[in-house]
Amino acid sequence: MLRPRNFAIAAVLLIALAYGGRELYMRFTHVYEYDARVSADIVTISSRSDGWVVEMPVREGMHVEAGQTIARIDDRVSKLRADALRAQIEGVRVERTRLRAERRLNVSQADAAMRTRTSAVTAREEALAALGSDLDLAKLELERSRVLFERRVGNERQFQTAQAAVTKFESQILQLQAELQQAKGSLEEARVEHEKVGMIDAQIEALTFQVANLAAQLHQQLVDVEDRTIKSPIPAVIDRTFVLVGEYVAAGQRIMLLHNPKEVWVEANIKETQVSRLKLGQLVHVSVDAFPNDKFTGKVARIGSATMARFALIPTPNPSGNFTKITQRVAVKIDMVEMPRQLTPGMMVEVDIDVR
Repeated sequence: MLRPRNFAIAAVLLIALAYGGRELYMRFTHVYEYDARVSADIVTISSRSDGWVVEMPVREGMHVEAGQTIARIDDRVSKLRADALRAQIEGVRVERTRLRAERRLNVSQADAAMRTRTSAVTAREEALAALGSDLDLAKLELERSRVLFERRVGNERQFQTAQAAVTKFESQILQLQAELQQAKGSLEEARVEHEKVGMIDAQIEALTFQVANLAAQLHQQLVDVEDRTIKSPIPAVIDRTFVLVGEYVAAGQRIMLLHNPKEVWVEANIKETQVSRLKLGQLVHVSVDAFPNDKFTGKVARIGSATMARFALIPTPNPSGNFTKITQRVAVKIDMVEMPRQLTPGMMVEVDIDVR
């Protein structure tokens, strides 16, 4: 029993028992998975406008800040259109200012004409009233002269003079009545001229709507000018570029891919037979193939609600009736808690989830 060979056999057995006991313990307290990868939200940068790429100050692998210019498309024609719209707006505003000045002048002239012609109508109405009184007196005098003439008390000359006075007043009244009608006609013309101001108001209102329409077009054009300077939406690293300076891009064409290096996680495909042991917040030890000597730590952040087979591009129906049961896998998201080195999306990792 004390031979060296027996000691070696005993040592091997003890080591095997210890390793087997550890593996058995780990199977009950941990979930281990080889099929895991580093993931991130890859943002596809596309162009909203078509044109030639005139500037691309970034290259693959470069780090950029949020709002930093990463590409620029030729915007000369777009700026010229914006300048043309500004000129149209300014021209319409000048025309609107001219119409407002014309309206003020027309209102002043119409008001002055209304006052003058109203005074003329009033003066003729008063003169007509005065001549009416004179005519009444002349008619009374004519009647008195006629009575005296018939009685042979008055002479014929007085009677003729009274008749001439009545005829004169009647003629003057007819003339004043004609002048009064003419004055009223002139007053009505002045009122029509005053109402023409409403037409100018309508023109001013139409120009106001035209300015608003052109302003909307200008705003849309300025958005197009702004879209031709493409900026990074997040602090990110450039993963890949697809175009070069001088190439023509169409609206919607992708230009580059990028992601935020600080927002990466691990996605592990766990067997469905082990999912019931997982809970949110469980500690995860991550082994990264690229950095075997570094320790990465994470925690379970999300457990998938469907198996990976449901997202397959090609379904797996079973029309023949022959069935082979295959263990499905569920995607589990693991957020990184300790990350001594920067991880790149797509890296292969191994995860050890503590389910105690």
